[in-house]
Amino acid sequence: MRIAVVLKDRCQPKRCSLECIHYCPPVRTGVEAIALGENGKPVVVEELCVGCGICVHKCPFEAIKIIGLPQELEGETVHQYGKNSFRLYRLPTPRKGQVIGLLGPNGIGKTTAVSILSGQIVPNLGEHESAGDWAKVLDKYAGTEVHDYFRALSEGRLRTAVKPQYVDKLPAVHKGVVKDLLKKVDDGKRLREVSRRLGIHNVIERNLAKLSGGELQRVAIAATLLRDVDVYFFDEPSSYLDIYQRLEIAKIIQELSQEKQVFVIEHDLAVMDFLADLVHIMYGEEGAYGVIAQPRPVRTAINVYLDGYLREENIRFRDTKIKFEKRPPRTDWQSEVLIRFPALTKRFKNFTLKVHEGAIKKGEVVGAVGPNATGKTTFVRMLAGEVSPTAGKVEGEASISYKPQYINPEFEGTVREMLFQSIGRDFESGFFQAEVAHPLHLKYLMDKEVKTLSGGELQRVAIAECLGRSADIYLIDEPSAYLDSNQRMVASKTIRRAIEKLGKSAVVVDHDVYMIDLISDSLMVFSGKASVSGTTEGPMRMRQGMNRFLKDVEITFRRDQDSGRPRINKKDSRLDREQKSQGEYYYD
Repeated sequence: MRIAVVLKDRCQPKRCSLECIHYCPPVRTGVEAIALGENGKPVVVEELCVGCGICVHKCPFEAIKIIGLPQELEGETVHQYGKNSFRLYRLPTPRKGQVIGLLGPNGIGKTTAVSILSGQIVPNLGEHESAGDWAKVLDKYAGTEVHDYFRALSEGRLRTAVKPQYVDKLPAVHKGVVKDLLKKVDDGKRLREVSRRLGIHNVIERNLAKLSGGELQRVAIAATLLRDVDVYFFDEPSSYLDIYQRLEIAKIIQELSQEKQVFVIEHDLAVMDFLADLVHIMYGEEGAYGVIAQPRPVRTAINVYLDGYLREENIRFRDTKIKFEKRPPRTDWQSEVLIRFPALTKRFKNFTLKVHEGAIKKGEVVGAVGPNATGKTTFVRMLAGEVSPTAGKVEGEASISYKPQYINPEFEGTVREMLFQSIGRDFESGFFQAEVAHPLHLKYLMDKEVKTLSGGELQRVAIAECLGRSADIYLIDEPSAYLDSNQRMVASKTIRRAIEKLGKSAVVVDHDVYMIDLISDSLMVFSGKASVSGTTEGPMRMRQGMNRFLKDVEITFRRDQDSGRPRINKKDSRLDREQKSQGEYYYD
């Protein structure tokens, strides 16, 4: 089975010679397999396309995809957005008493699947010329579990609630105080209970516009939980949250699944492993198509996802496996000291950070972990010279390249222009193009306006910009934000490889344990009372640092026997009790 997709955001017919039409063999013999549509962009007639792929290679903007799909997908189209547009194949299976996870890259239909199952979109079954029809949908799925679900949904007997993906847009949609918003959706009069459980009771009287990303995330989760519905959908509930908050949210969602149907889209694999019971892997091509595979137990699903090969479907959806080291990469670091910091103190009006003595050595990648609002970003900004310590002084003449936590796309112009202005001649170097731009998939972003980039695209560009500058130490604050699970693994490998080949050092702040595990040689562990006081020690060896960090979180990790990835032990399980009694919270 063959499908043709024209990526509208890449297609620029006014800037090309319509090579896709002029070089098409059927067109040259008088058959209109490709022609200009009403919007001035080419339309491919799939029935007449011979699949030669010439248009794909001739298009200067790589805007056309001719894709061969397994014949088994014939008749499995759930929804198509238009001619030569994105299409979704298959749907996840709703089940009560279990948390159903959706795992896959951005842009392949996870949010579309949630929109269909929540009733926001009536699926058109591939008949994109007309609106979706419930009668056709019910006939299509007769005799399946999905049929009963769709019947109840179409008749209004099934109520749903969706926690949106982009919580940072919440203040633009809802104005006013947090309490007023939550009261509107509090069906069961549980506002006080839920707000305390989620730790937002202290911001309940504040304006939504004044909240941080983590506070907005928890408010959005609270607004979803307070509704009394039959099916709950949580789209990326861990974004902006620290590991403590992520685990608490996971426990709440698990409790909810005992009485209700719950679907979760999540890119933090450690949280997905801890949270979900069954997981549907999704594969496809961004903006072109997405396929939902059969459900698997969560451990198997994540291992298959890391492996990149669906054995039953005989589909390879990733070129290389993602591997984890069985042990921390290095236990000691003997090299030149780049930056040394004695005991530092930074005092703000309502917050004080105390940093114990430490040093960053040449060639070392230091991970920084700890709760939100305990000073990680403040420490990084002190190293970058953006904030001066109240007491003490950072010693050393090392040059710094800094990627901040929050990225503001203020540049007027394209990504190419911004990178060239920031990096200079190094932008065209073979190293930058091969080791940074290529793995981060910046090729298709180069001619986009910076202000039009999505959160994930902007994050990848910011990481590339930071790594592209010439510096001794690279300070990278929360590189996992907005990235899907695959992009996080790729970004980790890219940062790690670039730092090693450049012979430089880095400090990476993040809440994704998998990312920290992949990237770090040593750790700095932050602790304290959020927004009041913070303290940090390190850098220390990975095992020592993770043991200290995980002891504070009160969880233990083991290594998966097949993939080597960290896995959270179930609380009070035999292994959890044994590791805690031995003081070994990290690894097996």
